[in-house]
Amino acid sequence: MNISTRQRDIIDILRRDGFASIDALADHFDVTPQTVRRDVNILNDSNLVRRRHGGVEYAGEPGMNLSYESRQVTNIAPKHAISLHVANLIPDGASILIGIGSTLELVALNLVNHRHLTVITNNMNAAMALGNNTGNRIVVPGGTLRLPDRDIISPEAEAMFHNYKVDYGLFGVGGIEPDGTLTDFDHREVSLRQAIAENCRNSILVADQSKFGRPAPAKGGHITDPDVVVVDRIPGGPFNPLFERQDVRARLQIAKSEVLK
Repeated sequence: MNISTRQRDIIDILRRDGFASIDALADHFDVTPQTVRRDVNILNDSNLVRRRHGGVEYAGEPGMNLSYESRQVTNIAPKHAISLHVANLIPDGASILIGIGSTLELVALNLVNHRHLTVITNNMNAAMALGNNTGNRIVVPGGTLRLPDRDIISPEAEAMFHNYKVDYGLFGVGGIEPDGTLTDFDHREVSLRQAIAENCRNSILVADQSKFGRPAPAKGGHITDPDVVVVDRIPGGPFNPLFERQDVRARLQIAKSEVLK
């Protein structure tokens, strides 16, 4: 197909960053949001990008997640705000189950100065970050390291989570549907997430704006299942009915940080 130079540049930005808002692309190219939407519609119809609530993401392979390196730099300011907010919910001496994902790696980095934590995790990025504090006790499972994510998705990891009952369970998701259904890119990720939720006294879901409306094929759980849902902002559009529900709003905490200004 014939695409313009700007459209090629949009693909390059999304390949690098994973996700971008329409307004951010308009500012970058010094054009109107309507112009960007026209470009995005052309690229979306050619399966080169995917329209998302609030923006657009790189299509990549259907049903596959972005690379971990891309996720580490995608929506970094909201993720930092969420991670700091969650770290502030955790007291010294707590026991914690930590799941996989780039936001939870940031949570671990913000927990480094906490004292005497007991951490059970299949997220090696989180384990290594928290290992910088020798006062922590860190438990990891056996199994094969999934690269480049540096996590362990195995029956041993699921069994490990079921062997503990902890103060806090922290987990993310691949996507959230407008009806509140939680999704991931692999059914094993769903099972591990649910194992964390079942074996903690306080479950905390982290979800930055890019997760809302993001398609992922493996489903399990609902946004009302966690005790706390930490987001950087409330999504609108098709999510309005969901966030008008009292049982959703009661769980919601909105992260705010200087990094967002």
